[in-house]
Amino acid sequence: MPTVPAMIPIALDPTAVPVAVAGRGEPALRRFRALRGEQARNMLLFTDLPDSRLQAVVGPSLRLRLPRQADLAGLRLLWIAGLPDAMAAELATRARSARVLVNVEDRPPLCDFHSVAEVRRGDLLLTISTGGASPGLAARIRARLATEFGPEWGERLAQLRHRRAGWRRDGRRPAEITELTNALLQANGWLA
Repeated sequence: MPTVPAMIPIALDPTAVPVAVAGRGEPALRRFRALRGEQARNMLLFTDLPDSRLQAVVGPSLRLRLPRQADLAGLRLLWIAGLPDAMAAELATRARSARVLVNVEDRPPLCDFHSVAEVRRGDLLLTISTGGASPGLAARIRARLATEFGPEWGERLAQLRHRRAGWRRDGRRPAEITELTNALLQANGWLA
């Protein structure tokens, strides 16, 4: 059974890395909304078949064409969604020639990276990836994690950040900070 190469998990700052979505219809809009929700404020959406919904939601970030080579040269990541296979493959090839990493939705062999299912609680980011093998499984695991790690975890992380900063100012070594973190977690029953 073919598998996808092992992926390297990273978290990117979308304000530092230019990203875009190219595609059509609901798949492109869904991906754009998901990324925009992750603070990718300068993100563009390219489409050659605009509809009123895309225009209303995307607004000035909408480009009424698929990306040209000059557009690709300014990007680092490109999500492709809702395009026919041949068009998606051709655009992915052009993007790679411009040194842009590509994700073609639901086409793992065309992907340089995969989008993850996520749970956000403040700065706490929990992610799930199946390497594109089963987005449905990733969604089920995400739902389970969302139940286990509720909204209170945003504040808990903020408390941990504050305490860690104090411990570092006090000159504590990394191993001590780990011990203090574990003690705080246990004392509060946060991971019991």
